[in-house]
Amino acid sequence: MELIEITSFSDPYSPTPNPALISDEAREEFWAKQATRLDWAEPWHTTHRFDKPQKIGTDEAGNDILSVPEIAWFEGGKLNVSYNCVDRHVDAGRGNHVALYFEGEPGDRLVYTYADLQREVSKAANALLKLGVEEGDRVVIYLPVIPETVIITLACARIGAIHSLVFGGFSAEALKFRVEDTGAKVLVTTDGQNRRGAVVPVKTNADQACSGENNIEHVIVVRRTSRPGRMDLPRGTRGLRSKQEDTVPWTRGRDVWWHELTADVSDVHVPEAFDAETPLFIIYTSGTTGKPKGLVHTMGGYLVQTAYTHALMFDLLPDVPDANGVLRPDELSAVNDPAKVDSTVHWCTADLAWVTAHTYEIYGPLANGVTEVIYEGTPNTPDYGRHFEVIERYGVTNYYTAPTLIRSLMGAFPKGLPQVYNLSSIRLLGSVGESINPEAWRWLRAQVGRDEVPFVDTWWQSETGSCVASPRPHDPQFAPPGTFDDAAPHTSLKPGCATRAVPGISVRVLDESGEEVPAGLQGFAVVDKIGPSMARTVWGDPQRYLSSYWSAYGERGWFLAGDGARTDDEGDLYILGRVDDVINVSGHRLSTIEIESALVTHPHVVEAGATPIKDPVTGHAVLAYVVLTAEAQSLSADEVREELRAHVAQEIGPIAKPREVIAVPDLPKTRSGKITRRLLTQLYEGQTLGDRSSLQNEEALDAIADVLATRE
Repeated sequence: MELIEITSFSDPYSPTPNPALISDEAREEFWAKQATRLDWAEPWHTTHRFDKPQKIGTDEAGNDILSVPEIAWFEGGKLNVSYNCVDRHVDAGRGNHVALYFEGEPGDRLVYTYADLQREVSKAANALLKLGVEEGDRVVIYLPVIPETVIITLACARIGAIHSLVFGGFSAEALKFRVEDTGAKVLVTTDGQNRRGAVVPVKTNADQACSGENNIEHVIVVRRTSRPGRMDLPRGTRGLRSKQEDTVPWTRGRDVWWHELTADVSDVHVPEAFDAETPLFIIYTSGTTGKPKGLVHTMGGYLVQTAYTHALMFDLLPDVPDANGVLRPDELSAVNDPAKVDSTVHWCTADLAWVTAHTYEIYGPLANGVTEVIYEGTPNTPDYGRHFEVIERYGVTNYYTAPTLIRSLMGAFPKGLPQVYNLSSIRLLGSVGESINPEAWRWLRAQVGRDEVPFVDTWWQSETGSCVASPRPHDPQFAPPGTFDDAAPHTSLKPGCATRAVPGISVRVLDESGEEVPAGLQGFAVVDKIGPSMARTVWGDPQRYLSSYWSAYGERGWFLAGDGARTDDEGDLYILGRVDDVINVSGHRLSTIEIESALVTHPHVVEAGATPIKDPVTGHAVLAYVVLTAEAQSLSADEVREELRAHVAQEIGPIAKPREVIAVPDLPKTRSGKITRRLLTQLYEGQTLGDRSSLQNEEALDAIADVLATRE
């Protein structure tokens, strides 16, 4: 496979125009053009309809009562999402192209071509139909990162069932909430999971989640850790199931082994076309601010924006000569460059239950027909070199990961990566999940990207479905030195900058009254021109959809993202974290992201979490939790506190100095890598801890509590 380097760059004096900034008509025409990327069984009659929230009365307190917004894209059109991700590539003669490289944590490996995937997804669709799953039924998928997760997800899409993926490390309580909230008919789980070198039984969690009031009819169990039995024996024969299989907790009449269910079903299934606004999946937000919300994404609009933004950000679009004969990227193209598609090996490291993985690990890469990698395990099993072994083994070209993981790698390799890994296949890096601090950005680009590859620092949310703002791989800032003259705009590297909205979408930074804030000042990030992949509602609670996202600016049709942001003098966008992650010290509004970024520039600090605590004089004070490098573990608490307070004062200013700096083993995070700062405040102030159901490492709370107890 030929490695294609990025050699064309946008003209800094003539950037690609954003249709969303031209007119609503131009924006809709652009998305209609992008929709031609997909195969439609029937065309749409209306590209876009947006019924904005309208005042419909007042409540007893005199507050406006607003209608719930309605969003639709490509109404009247019909398509099948699974066909667009699998079958059409086979029909186009690319059935032998590798779709999926799988590596399990223990070292087992599998390869699926698009033809293989078509057969497996068809079998899975027939198996679900055999259990009585129909269009509109909900299927909760509680699986690790294994091929069956992708296959069953695509099978649900194929038959019109609504899938909801749940992180395999979540507790029974978190799973139970999702089973009950979705009203799921089927739950899919495993006998056990490989995690950090050990086998973790999870079927018990599934059983607990199915206790009580719910609509579960069947629990499908994928065999992952049990030794296989003798499938060649007749049913009922001793030895058909192994002793390990027999020890898995079982409810007769409800539970069914996946391998037995699929053993005698056809591997041919003719996909049915569904309306573009048919629900595709329900994804639950992280729950950092209360009970998780089940966001509903629909088939047509979601897949259109997902396919386009994946192609845009991960270098699949064609290069065309400009008026002077210089090759430039065609950022508005609705077709891909076949050579780029064939040469791409894409790896998004997220767990498949996270929205990033839905969009840029399942649907986006497969809709565009590229090869992708999925890895089951943790990045430090058996050691922190595992990811680099995976990159080398499969020739990964795109490495898309979370800032949290990058900072962990920085801590594991304080002197840089050893020169034992061949990472020459990497041509593009990306980050997602939270704002990335510049130090982590520079480290990954230097250590993995040879200080030369593009770095797409993407900003988007579960609510938006796919990317809202990001650098492009062909931006002038990534061009080799000397490509453009020194006075050219947008040619300086901007670590941690989301730069600008993707074509077809517009983002503003506003104050509370809806006025744009000047460059350099913090405001609220608002999407004032939405794209097709925007979530349509909150499952079972449309009023919460209104109150969470549209009550502030909804009458103008503007989506409140909930993140703070600022722009620089060139108009480029910096995301500063959640607006509720702002610390107000004596009237000064300080971003937790900026404080954390300052802390991790210190050589002793691997990770940092900044959060507000009450102060009788200043209103709030800054509390900083830090994860230290191995070399700094011997420092006393006072030494850590004073050195890091002085460092923050130097980096930001005395007003930002933390009142307390506490070294801890780990920080509590959601699966998307977001630090749950409210829990850090609650721990310090001795409050009752709020919702923890979305944490990936709940044990971090106990470890922090132990540290705090020793300080009393």
